[in-house]
Amino acid sequence: QVKLVESGGGLVQPGGSLRLSCTASGFKFEMYQVGWYRQVPGKEREMVASITRLGDNTNYADSVRGRFTVSRDDAKSAVYLQMNNLKPEDTAVYYCYALIRNGWGQGTQVTVSS
Repeated sequence: QVKLVESGGGLVQPGGSLRLSCTASGFKFEMYQVGWYRQVPGKEREMVASITRLGDNTNYADSVRGRFTVSRDDAKSAVYLQMNNLKPEDTAVYYCYALIRNGWGQGTQVTVSS
């Protein structure tokens, strides 16, 4: 059974940093592209960052490029999102995903506020 579990969300001040982690199980993690989406209530889910199965290519939303970094550790079946210089508009529920059926986590709340 495919399972992804996020952690690391919380409340942070503008300009601060957070590192989200997502641990996967139930499938061969190393075979799939993984990444992160986020969603604000009332809006569509937005792609934040993705990383290919070999980790040799990453892609970012324009709004986070240069501030966020996605990485993966296949030995741990984990994907990470390092978020620096956070802004209030980064406030959202962040979901990790894998390009596999039912490949979504339950989400973790990130709130950027002073």
